[in-house]
Amino acid sequence: MKKILVADVLDNDAMNKLQSIPDFEVTVKTGMDEAEQIKTVPGYNGMVIRSATKVTKPVIEAMDTMEVIVRAGIGLDNIDLAAAKEKGVEVANTPAATTNSVSELTFGLMLSAVRNLGPANLSMKQHKWEKKLFKGTELFGKTLGIIGSGRIGLDVAKKAISFGMTVVAYDIVDIQTDLDVKQVSLDALLARADVISLHLPKTDITRHMISDAQFAKMKDGVVLVNAARGGVVDENALLKALESGKVRAAALDVYEKEPADNFALIDHPSVTAIPHIGAAAAEGQKRAGMEVVNILEKRLT
Repeated sequence: MKKILVADVLDNDAMNKLQSIPDFEVTVKTGMDEAEQIKTVPGYNGMVIRSATKVTKPVIEAMDTMEVIVRAGIGLDNIDLAAAKEKGVEVANTPAATTNSVSELTFGLMLSAVRNLGPANLSMKQHKWEKKLFKGTELFGKTLGIIGSGRIGLDVAKKAISFGMTVVAYDIVDIQTDLDVKQVSLDALLARADVISLHLPKTDITRHMISDAQFAKMKDGVVLVNAARGGVVDENALLKALESGKVRAAALDVYEKEPADNFALIDHPSVTAIPHIGAAAAEGQKRAGMEVVNILEKRLT
């Protein structure tokens, strides 16, 4: 009998399937901090997390029988991968499950930014009729610059092309796609794009990849969308770019610190801010949960 620790809530159908597997003894214990995890993880063979749980080096060092940690989602920046490798604990994720969920939300943020939907909604809720204040622009005919051309980036590109946008993309590897996407240098993308969307992980290399120097190279009045990872964009530099008008609007789902507390940025009238809900669509969560169960069943039975 393999013991499975579910540290973050999974889709109900996925949980039911996981608990129905005869070879598994499943324990659900959510909301644990590092100290509680250290006390809990010994004796478990598998651990399931989403974005809320941080699996740190001390937690991994406390594992004595752990074989696999599965992240129901894409990013692995909340797991100390080096410590897991040293301990011999496999780490897996579900990179394709929430691709459409995140790309649809990205496009929603893009539309919200160019059409001023956030401020217009807030104005209406204050019982105002400020129609003339919220003139926006179309996406049709504009150039979208995608930084990071993995599954989500290319899915956003596909949607953008259907909207009549020209798409350019930057990545450190050759972009493999049949879509009409032109790969360019980062500087070329910054100079050409009317809208920039980020789709890359946070690493030592990508931290503050977009900062003062990069904003200076962008078009005046550019729109920035980040539904990837907080910290890829320097939030202080973004705020300065918004205040100067270099960035016309920003739409953010992720932040350097979460829960976010940079309220000077969040409260800026040209910012649409939402609380890291890119993957939080029922369909995507179901796919992710079922894939987690399949991974555990394959690895541990």
